Amino acid sequence: MTRIAAPRETRTAHEFVYNTLRAAVLNGTLAGGARLVQSELAQQLGVSTTPVREALRDLATEGLVVLDPHRGAVVRSLDLEEVREVYELRMTLEPLMVRRVAASMTDEKLERAAELHRQMADPRDPQTWSQLNRDFHALFSESAENSRLAGILASLRDSAAPYVAMSLVARPEQAAQANAEHAELLDAYRTGDVDRAIELTLDHLRATLRVIEEHFPPRP
Repeated sequence: MTRIAAPRETRTAHEFVYNTLRAAVLNGTLAGGARLVQSELAQQLGVSTTPVREALRDLATEGLVVLDPHRGAVVRSLDLEEVREVYELRMTLEPLMVRRVAASMTDEKLERAAELHRQMADPRDPQTWSQLNRDFHALFSESAENSRLAGILASLRDSAAPYVAMSLVARPEQAAQANAEHAELLDAYRTGDVDRAIELTLDHLRATLRVIEEHFPPRP
């Protein structure tokens, strides 16, 4: 079974399992179609089967896991039409968020974004890069707790994350191109050039979708 890296800070056993499995699905460690056997997960994570069962139910509610009556819990398989819809929605909604946050961008957020950009310059592994990428883009957004738009976009970014991880495995050099685009985007926010930030955001989304489409695994 795939070894799953666990987050350091958690409160309850349920949160620990949920956060661990969710991160593994989003960063591609647990690929689409992977079976999630409760007893095996419980043993690997050092918990009872109860928090594992609860976490799988939560992940199924989010659409990241499918509860199959015959196979048990299975990581939701990737679907090309779904990712196209996800990116179409993001390209419609992201410009609204850019306009909202550009005027209130703080030096602290810009410094944090710059630090994440430096970390992404070291390719490491696709899963780590994918998580850093999500954290980078999340900085240019309002809090999901206070904004319905932010909540929708956060959900769309989560839906896109496994596809991004998959594309990086297929085309590792994509990370360098994305890092260059991130640098331009960061500069646009620093200078307060909203129109440029929107243009770069849309170009970045289109480029990522093209790579996903080019390297999407063929149907069996």
